[in-house]
Amino acid sequence: MINPPRLRIAMMLESDGPGGAEMMVFRLSEELMERGHTIVPVGPANGYGWLRDLFRGAGLSPEVFRIRRPIDPEGVRGLVQVFRKNRIDVVHSHEFTMAVYGTAASRLLGLPQVITMHGGFTVCTALRRRIALRWAIRNSDHTVMVSRATRRQFAADLGLDENRFTVIPNGVPVRVGNTAKVREEFGIRPGDCVLLAVGTLERHKGHRVLLEALTRLVRAGLSTPWKLIIAGGRGGDQHEVLLEYLRNEGLDERVRIVTNRNDIPDLLAMADIFVMPSLWEGLPMALLEAMVARKAIVASATAGIPEAIVDGRDGVLVPPGDVGVLTEALQVLLTDPIRRASLSEGAAARAQREFTVQVMAERYETLYAEAWSARRGTARSA
Repeated sequence: MINPPRLRIAMMLESDGPGGAEMMVFRLSEELMERGHTIVPVGPANGYGWLRDLFRGAGLSPEVFRIRRPIDPEGVRGLVQVFRKNRIDVVHSHEFTMAVYGTAASRLLGLPQVITMHGGFTVCTALRRRIALRWAIRNSDHTVMVSRATRRQFAADLGLDENRFTVIPNGVPVRVGNTAKVREEFGIRPGDCVLLAVGTLERHKGHRVLLEALTRLVRAGLSTPWKLIIAGGRGGDQHEVLLEYLRNEGLDERVRIVTNRNDIPDLLAMADIFVMPSLWEGLPMALLEAMVARKAIVASATAGIPEAIVDGRDGVLVPPGDVGVLTEALQVLLTDPIRRASLSEGAAARAQREFTVQVMAERYETLYAEAWSARRGTARSA
């Protein structure tokens, strides 16, 4: 785009704990600021504070929203005040709650709005939510999905045409990690093959499937020394279940589960194999980060993942939830460093072409400019 307008953008997300959507919002904001835009982060008043601290560290002053009940007009009025106070030009609302409340507030002020849904398919399980989200989408300028699979799913669940949605894959920066500190922390010895899984400790992330596959390899007498690190984001309801499984199977010395990490680039630099055993996903940031970091990848062939990974070239795809096939894939990569190297180079080349934060920001910048120009034209004609 040639000379896009410099805009004041409200970047809104309903959660602020460690996670893929939160990191996407922060990285998109960083890149947009580099391009001359002003970003006003808007997050929950009573949250983890993790994302809020990242924004403060970047020199920004995040605003907060308060929603006290499922339908809260005061929450809408509060957002209107935030938009007025910060002279917002464009509202970018991420996920369900902010999509609905952001639409209501932006309509009152005649502001353009872009919605991004990151893949939370359970949003559409309740009729009242489907009605609210359809209303928000129809009253916003653009609705973005992070993968074609996510677009298909939301279109079917909401009874909308796929053409109503724009697909913009997530993008990640290239960051070189430092392994010295984390190798000491996790007791990694020369010769250990390190596996890394990144994702909240919830059932759909498939961590239990990964542990069962590794248990089979141990029982089969795999000679390659290995260690697994699960970086579990903000945690989740499967945390204790997974720890109990490790104790029962005697994997305590080989597997570490950690949460609230800000050093994922360091963990990626240390890893030999990245595993994403999810039962469903959108287009996960952690996967793209592993691709950029030149990791050999084993991932589930679910939702948006096959849009990033060509099986056998950029990584190995396995059916979600299939412990047997995952076991076979892990055995190959744990015992074949030449195969690992080939897959890692394929992943990095694909990521550089399609999944950088710069490409992502440019695509969003185009949507903002289109929506802003259209609203200005409407205002002038009125």
